[in-house]
Amino acid sequence: MSSMFRSLSERNYRIWFAGSLTSNVGTWMQRTAQAWIVLTELTDNDATALGVVMALQFGPQLLLAPYAGVIADRFSKRKVLIWTQSVMAVLALALGAIVTAGVAELWHVYVFALLLGCAASLDAPARQAFVSEVVGLKLLSNAVALNSASFNGARMVGPAVAGVLTVLIGAGPVILVNALTYLATIAALLAMRTSELLPAPPSKRGRGQIREGIRYVARRPDIVAVLVLVFLLGTFGLNFPIYTATMTTMEFGGGADSFGLLSSILAIGSLGGALLAAKRERARFRVLLSSSVFFALSCLAAALAPTFWLFAVALIPIGFTSLSAITTANALVQGSVEPSMRGRVLSLYMAIFLGGTPVGAPVMGWIVELFGPRAALLVGGASGAIGAMLAAWILHRAGAFRWRDRPWRNLDDPRADDPL
Repeated sequence: MSSMFRSLSERNYRIWFAGSLTSNVGTWMQRTAQAWIVLTELTDNDATALGVVMALQFGPQLLLAPYAGVIADRFSKRKVLIWTQSVMAVLALALGAIVTAGVAELWHVYVFALLLGCAASLDAPARQAFVSEVVGLKLLSNAVALNSASFNGARMVGPAVAGVLTVLIGAGPVILVNALTYLATIAALLAMRTSELLPAPPSKRGRGQIREGIRYVARRPDIVAVLVLVFLLGTFGLNFPIYTATMTTMEFGGGADSFGLLSSILAIGSLGGALLAAKRERARFRVLLSSSVFFALSCLAAALAPTFWLFAVALIPIGFTSLSAITTANALVQGSVEPSMRGRVLSLYMAIFLGGTPVGAPVMGWIVELFGPRAALLVGGASGAIGAMLAAWILHRAGAFRWRDRPWRNLDDPRADDPL
């Protein structure tokens, strides 16, 4: 099997990959339909309202992620995922029914976004940490990258299908389809051979487990550097629904089909970035930093694009560089932590990566309202460049490299004892 897909040699991972891919397609269908409902049916192209929806959906990460990490370290990650996926299926079913019945109001979308965010907060660290139990450390970097490829392959299909179906049958039935796709992940979890899983020893019940995870991260400047970068990138840079939706409606006068097309084109680059990361034997800091800088340059090109099709082309390197950075960051964190701490560290990672959205999404929506979507793209791109510079400075202060030497030499030396 090609080195790019080597994790698929494991039966349990093949099952997990197939279930996740199906569910991811449904997730992107719902996200596209939900954004379109807010912009065109419940408001008059109100980008701030869309930002509020994103804030409510990702806001619970800030409050619940530390506790979710403790749950992921203490209980069976497989069982936790079965419960969270079931809850999210019920929420999607209820929201889809309300929209289909024609009684949905904006506050309904707000409430369901918040509830879905709470369920996703408990799901995220368990899902991230579960991968290492399916494939082990040797294949972890590859499996993390293939997970990203699955998610972004679904991003190519889901929005395009959602855009067409929204025009043909409406947004409500699209959300109902997503409720069904959660069953694929649940079926995959039930079909796995538990004897072949490699579960980490569960942490013991006791006080101070959240503080223990925070202290562990604070002692690791390499992890701190990653967290600083992903916070800025996730908070201000990766608000793609806002960029694509507002550029479609405000700059180019497009409809739901154009919005879905742009989301799929963005995913082409994202899929390429994830697959390239899967081909690498291990994650590297220099890839993380350089990808963030090139993300900034790609956003600049998109902001200056004068036509719809030139903007669409510019989305490809945006997707490529952003996913290259995020996949590398995830693999760097997962591959360097102790198994007993993985859930708590990943919960902090997810809280910082997604928890900044409640701040960033409304801010980006406000920038769109005042200065237009092109200005928002410039601000989003700047977050990547600033994040890369701050991460490099943290590593420099920790002695990971000196500016006058070849940068990142020690970071990429597999023989080095220093975890940096």
